[in-house]
Amino acid sequence: MSRALQPDEELVELDAEAVRTWCARAFDALGREREEIDAINVYPVADGDTGTNLYLTAEAAHRAVEAVFAASGPDTAETVRAMAHGALLGARGNSGTILSQLLRGMATVLADGCDGDHLARALAEAARAARQAVAHPVEGTILTVASAAAGACAAGGPLVRVARDAYEGAATALTATSGQLDALERAGVVDAGGRGLVAVLGALLETVTGQAPDRAAPAPLPPAAPREKCAGEDGPAYEVIYLLEADDAAVDLLRSRLDALGESLVVVGGDGLWNVHVHVDDAGAAVEAGVEAGRPHRIRITRFASDATPAPGRGTARGAGSGTDGAHTHRYGTDDGYAHACGTGDDAARAARAARGERVPRAVVAVVPGEGLAGLCAEAGATTVRTRPGEPPAEDELVEAVRRAHAREVVLLPNDTDLRETAAAAAERVRAEGVRVALIPTRAAVQGIAALAVHEPDRRFDEDVVAMTAAAGATRYAELAVAEHRSFTSAGVCQAGDVLGLIEGDVAVIGKDLTETARTVLDRMLSAGGELVTLVVADDTPPGLAADLEQHVRRGYLAVDTTTYHAGAEAPPLLIGVE
Repeated sequence: MSRALQPDEELVELDAEAVRTWCARAFDALGREREEIDAINVYPVADGDTGTNLYLTAEAAHRAVEAVFAASGPDTAETVRAMAHGALLGARGNSGTILSQLLRGMATVLADGCDGDHLARALAEAARAARQAVAHPVEGTILTVASAAAGACAAGGPLVRVARDAYEGAATALTATSGQLDALERAGVVDAGGRGLVAVLGALLETVTGQAPDRAAPAPLPPAAPREKCAGEDGPAYEVIYLLEADDAAVDLLRSRLDALGESLVVVGGDGLWNVHVHVDDAGAAVEAGVEAGRPHRIRITRFASDATPAPGRGTARGAGSGTDGAHTHRYGTDDGYAHACGTGDDAARAARAARGERVPRAVVAVVPGEGLAGLCAEAGATTVRTRPGEPPAEDELVEAVRRAHAREVVLLPNDTDLRETAAAAAERVRAEGVRVALIPTRAAVQGIAALAVHEPDRRFDEDVVAMTAAAGATRYAELAVAEHRSFTSAGVCQAGDVLGLIEGDVAVIGKDLTETARTVLDRMLSAGGELVTLVVADDTPPGLAADLEQHVRRGYLAVDTTTYHAGAEAPPLLIGVE
C-alpha cells in the first residue's frame, strides 16, 4: 500500500500510487500527533478536538482512496478526486472541513498534471478555495499556514523543491501563529489546525523524497488555563454539521442565512454536494436553513459542554461517532460506516464477572448467519447465536445465549422475521428468571448491525432500546439467493438456478447473474434515497463482487457511502442494507 523509494530516488511526478502513499502517510501522521494537536486546541473554541477531527477527516480520505484501488487501477486524477471526495464526505469540525476544501482545491489542478509546477498551482488554488469557503477568514489559523505554503513554492520548479518549499513555508508560518491571535498567545501555543496541515505537508514531502522531514520535539504543554472562549458561555452553544445536496445559487443564500445565525461558518464542496459547518445557538434554525436550500443529511448537532476544558495530552479519538471532547453529539442520519460498531468487546470483563458470580449491567444477544458476522458482533461486545441455512436456532438456544450473556439487562436481536415468535418465547422465559429483556424485532442481519452500531450500555435501558430500534427501523434490507427449483414469485416465474433479489422479504428481481442482479436491487433501493449502503458478502460469492458494487454506488450515487462486511461460510450470498 505504501510506496518505498530507493536510496537517493526522488519523484518527478505525483502518480496515482504516490498520491495513495501520501494519503496513507498523512493519515498516519495525524494519528501520531492527534493528542498533541487536541491539547493545543484553543481557537475558535477550546474544545480539544481539532486533532481528532483532522484525523477522522484524513481517515475518510484514506478509505476512499483505498476503495478506488480495490475496485480498479485508478490514474492520478481519479485518485486525487477520491481523496478529496472522501474528505468532503467525512469532514469533521472546523479544521477538518477546511482541510477537505484544501484537498478539493488541490485535486482540481492535480487532475490536469502532477509535476512540480502543477503542485505549486494546486497549493495556491487550495489556499484560495479554503479562504473562500470560510465566511470570515482569520489570520493565525490553518488558512494562514495554507497561504504561506502556497506562497513559499509559488515559483514552481521540480516536484521535490516545491514540496520542500511548501512544507518549510508552512512550518515557519505555523510558528508565527502564536503571535497572531490573542487566544494563542495567552495560551502559549501555535494554531492546532495549522499544525495539522504541517503534518499533512510533511507526509507529502516524505512521499516525494523518501525521507521524513525533521520534526522538532513537542514543546512542553502550558499549564491548564481557563479557556479564552467556550461555546455555551460567550459563544454559540451548538456545532451543526451536515452534508447538503443543493445548487450553487441555493448555497449562496444559505451562506448568508447561516452567517446571520452564528459564527465559524464554513461551507465546502461543489458540483451539487456540500459540507456545511457552523456554530449557532439555534440548531433547529440552522437545519431548517439547509432544508430550504436543498436536501441535508448526515446531520450532526453537538452541544458544547460548559465544563469541557481539554486535558493536555489526554485527547481521545472515540471512533466515527465522536464529535467534540466534552460535548454531547446527536446524529441524525449516518456516520462514516459502522466502524464504531466493531470496537473492542468486553468479553474478558464479562467472563471475569461471571467467574465471581456477578452480572454485567447490560448485554446484547444477536442471531447472525456466518462466522464472519458472528465475529464482528462479538468484537462489538454482543453474545452471538449462529444460524445456518435451513437451521434456525431453537428457543432453548436463545434462552441459553441470554443466560450466557450473564447480564441484568439484555437486548435481543433475532435478525429474522421467522424468528420473532421463537425469540419472544425465549425472552418470556428469561424474564421469569429476573432478567430484564427487550426484544427488538429486527428482520435481517443488516438491521441488527445498525442497532448494534448505536448501542450505548451506559445510557438508560429504555433510551438505549429506543435508539437501537430506531436505527434498525431506518435500515431497509435486501437479500440475494439462488432459486432451488421452478417457482412462482411476486416478480414472476423463476427457474432453478436463477438469482432472486428479495427486498424487504419479497422477490423483486429475478436474474441470471449475481452481480448484475445485485446492481439492480441496489438501484431500486437507492431510488427511494439513502446515505449508507451496507454489504454483507458470503465466502462463496464471485471474486470482486463487493468491489464491483462499491464502485457502482460510488459512480451512480454521489453522497452515498458503502461499508462491506464478510459473513464467512454458511451465510446467504449477499445481504444489503440501506439507510
